Amino acid sequence: MILKGRIFHFLDKGNIDNPENSFEYIEKGGLVISGEKIIDIGEFNKIILQYPNYEVIDHKNNIIFPGFIDLHNHFPQVQVIGSYGTQLLEWLRKYTFPEESKFISKDYSKQQAKKFIKLLISNGTTTSVSFCSVHKESVNALFEEASKKNMCMIAGKVMMDRNAPKNLLDTPQTSFQDTQDLISKWHKKNRNFYAITPRFAITSSPEQLKLAGDLSNSNPTCYIQTHLSENRDEIEYTLSLYPKFTHYLDIYLKNGIVNERSLMGHSIHLNDDEISIFNQTRAVAVHCPTSNLFLGSGLFPFEKLYNSNVKLGISTDVGGGTSYSMLNTLDAAYKIQQFRNFSLNPKYSFYWSTLGNAKSLGLEDEIGSFKKGSFADIIVLDSSSDMVSKIRMETCETLAEELFILQTLGGAHSIKSVYIAGKLLL
Repeated sequence: MILKGRIFHFLDKGNIDNPENSFEYIEKGGLVISGEKIIDIGEFNKIILQYPNYEVIDHKNNIIFPGFIDLHNHFPQVQVIGSYGTQLLEWLRKYTFPEESKFISKDYSKQQAKKFIKLLISNGTTTSVSFCSVHKESVNALFEEASKKNMCMIAGKVMMDRNAPKNLLDTPQTSFQDTQDLISKWHKKNRNFYAITPRFAITSSPEQLKLAGDLSNSNPTCYIQTHLSENRDEIEYTLSLYPKFTHYLDIYLKNGIVNERSLMGHSIHLNDDEISIFNQTRAVAVHCPTSNLFLGSGLFPFEKLYNSNVKLGISTDVGGGTSYSMLNTLDAAYKIQQFRNFSLNPKYSFYWSTLGNAKSLGLEDEIGSFKKGSFADIIVLDSSSDMVSKIRMETCETLAEELFILQTLGGAHSIKSVYIAGKLLL
């Protein structure tokens, strides 16, 4: 088929100074899909001559854009999102751990996985990096549901052997074996990838973190995901548990879980040595803006990290984050940087949530743009989807202005269609 409309995607590294050669925008474009993949792109009048027998789906004046990539979220927190009145450590104890204990049930895990995947797709997210619970049942349920949609899913079982309720604890040995079994079952099967997932240093003993490093060493194509320097009380507690280490990131580094496939959620309160380690190892600092605001965790130092050549990702972090929408997430990221006297360019924001996140994953040949041969993970954005944005769009004059309107006033209501691997799902 050929998707007709305004085609917009990024070609190379987005830059906060916004070079005009970093994206492609075709006012009257045609995007050609064969099976699961994108095979051509160009002016519609030329494309239709080359593919005269292809079905044309006309998206009119809407923007045809790559599907969003969410680099950090929590599948078992569907029922936790929007829980009142606490900061990180109390929030985990009061809300998150009681909910995650339910995922020992295979049926409950399957029910929640269906809801979670539906929420992602309805918000235009076509690739997700997700924490599961400590239970293998939750991992199996999420990968099974994602596989039904042919969706790119990166996920893993939380490794957690201390400082949590007893019914949520594994052991270093069981977490190692469970993780190895799940890697064998799911990693690189369909569009699935496994992420070795020690929750964070507070809930992993030194022995468990060492085994996580061993898993990473023996499975070098797997990702690693964890949390780092989200909250000042968290940092203080972590260092009290690991007094021989110089800083938080040093704990992970010396246990072998910091490399170019490491996704470090939050990474707000970093010292210069930690920033240098990010630069040298090419690990990814993943910004979680709505979560940071909701839990009062802090203001992500985007400009400093960007100028230090740190790889940056962006994510919803539901359920600490308050929206499944990457548009709402980009809006919150912009507002956080306003507090830091820096205005985040909307073109960079849209790059960040697609090709930028794809590059952080090393998957830029498969997702994040309309490169020929990439998966046809596509969303259609309507910039005038409600009365407020429709009125505002009457005076819109540039693409950058339109993107900012989408980012600021948009949300799930702005997502008009979603294709995953060439199949229309919304």
